[in-house]
Amino acid sequence: MRCAYPDTRGYEPRLGTVRANTKTIGEITEAIVLAEFLKAGFSVLLPFGENQRYDMVIETGGRFLRVQCKTARVGREASVLAFNATSHDGHRARQSYRGEADLFAVYSPHTKQVYVLDVNEVGETIVWLRLTPARNGQEIGVRYAEEHTLAAWMARQDKIRGELKAYRSVRSR
Repeated sequence: MRCAYPDTRGYEPRLGTVRANTKTIGEITEAIVLAEFLKAGFSVLLPFGENQRYDMVIETGGRFLRVQCKTARVGREASVLAFNATSHDGHRARQSYRGEADLFAVYSPHTKQVYVLDVNEVGETIVWLRLTPARNGQEIGVRYAEEHTLAAWMARQDKIRGELKAYRSVRSR
C-alpha cells in the first residue's frame, strides 16, 4: 500500500490501496472542496478543460469567486499545516495565482477540514496555518487554521454582507 500524502515529518494519511500521484491527490482535494461548498449551500461552477488557473467558481453575495484548490501537508510535530501558494509544473518557474484566482480552498487530510483564504492576503510561496500556539509565544504574523475554516470564512462573508446592506440603507435615505 502506498501513502497518498507523503510527508517527511512523520504524518502519512492513506487512501486505502489507491496508488496516488499528485494529480490524483489534487482531484480528491477538488472533490472534497466541491462537496463542502455544496453542503454549505453555495452554487459551484466548474470550468471546462484544465487550462484555467482556478479549479471552480462559487457564487456568493451576487458575486462569482474563482477558487484554486490546494492540499495541505502537516509539519512540525503536527503543529502547522502548509500549502504552496504557487503552481509549478517542473518546466517553468513557479507561478503566482494573483489576478487569476480569488480564493484558495485548502483541504487538510490531517484535520479533515477545508480552509478558505483570499489569494491576495497570503504570500506567494508557502502559506502556513498554525494548529497550535507557537511554543515561543509568538503571535505577530501567525495565521491560525481555526480562523480560516470554511465556517469561519462564511461568517466573515455574512458580516461583510450585513455591513454593506446597512451602509446602502443609510446611504439611500
